Amino acid sequence: MKELRLIGSSRGSLFLFIFSFGLFSGFMGWGNGAARAATVPTVPFVDLNRYLGTWYEIASIPQRFSEGCTCTRADYTLKREGVLRVVNTCRDGSPGGKLRRARGRGYVEDKQTNSKLSVGFFLPFFPFFRGEYWITELAEDYSYAVVSNSQGNSLWILSRTPAMDPRVYDSLVQAAGAYADVASLVRQRQDGCW
Repeated sequence: MKELRLIGSSRGSLFLFIFSFGLFSGFMGWGNGAARAATVPTVPFVDLNRYLGTWYEIASIPQRFSEGCTCTRADYTLKREGVLRVVNTCRDGSPGGKLRRARGRGYVEDKQTNSKLSVGFFLPFFPFFRGEYWITELAEDYSYAVVSNSQGNSLWILSRTPAMDPRVYDSLVQAAGAYADVASLVRQRQDGCW
């Protein structure tokens, strides 16, 4: 069982440590700034089979484990009932940079809605090594999603395509502003990546 595989990186051990600790601390509330006072909402229901597949990161609140990443995307497949296989991929520094890949697992925590998951890349079978993955916005056609945690100090705007309509992006940022520090959002480069 491989929890993390790095491709083209001579800094594998350091990346493993930073990625694991960053994911844990960022999701658990030790990351960027104080949590918002408002409760972080989740969508009423997620059809996991429709959620599977490739998601492109359009913007995010920077986290330590993704430093230097560009062209970031995530691929989700169903491993078994309630467990997802997660593969995060990015390019180091630029679209032509070395490929970095991290493999992990996602676990459905709220089986009634499937909108609250936990994800781990280092020893993911131990709950305390996982971070919260709360789906706060989801298009009816599953063309975009917004993911955060219970603290609102992590935020990812995801799309099924490498580009997103600016009006959709703006409306997602506005909605997320109720529970996250959207002023910290950084747009992700997705052109010329793959």
